[in-house]
Amino acid sequence: MIRLDPRSAVAPFDQIRGQIADQIRSGSLPGGQRLPAIRQLAADLRVAPGTVAKAYAALEQEDLIETSRTRGTRVAHGRTHSAAVQAAARSYVAAVTAPAHGLDLEQALGAVRAAWGGEQLG
Repeated sequence: MIRLDPRSAVAPFDQIRGQIADQIRSGSLPGGQRLPAIRQLAADLRVAPGTVAKAYAALEQEDLIETSRTRGTRVAHGRTHSAAVQAAARSYVAAVTAPAHGLDLEQALGAVRAAWGGEQLG
C-alpha cells in the first residue's frame, strides 16, 4: 500500500519510490512479486503515469526491481535487509521514539547520519 502526502515537500515520484523501496527492504514485497503496471498504479494513486514511471526507473537504477516485456515489473530477489538489520532498526526506533527521547523521523535520521559519518571517519 502506497499513500501519497500532498502536503509533503517530497515529490510524489520520490514518495512512491521510497515507500516501495522500504517495502522491498523490509520483506513486505518479496523477491519475484509483481508490481502493478505503471498506468494501473498511476490511476490508483491519482497521479500522472510519468510520475510512476519515474519512480520505477529510479527503483530499477537501485536494482530493487526488474522490468521485462513478458513478465512485467517485479521485485528483484535478494534485496530484503537481513533479520539482524531489521531487528536493530526496530530496536532503534523503539529507543528514539520513547518519551525520554521523543525524536521525530527527521531527527532520528539525522542521528543516524551523524553516527554513520563518525563511523566512516573512524
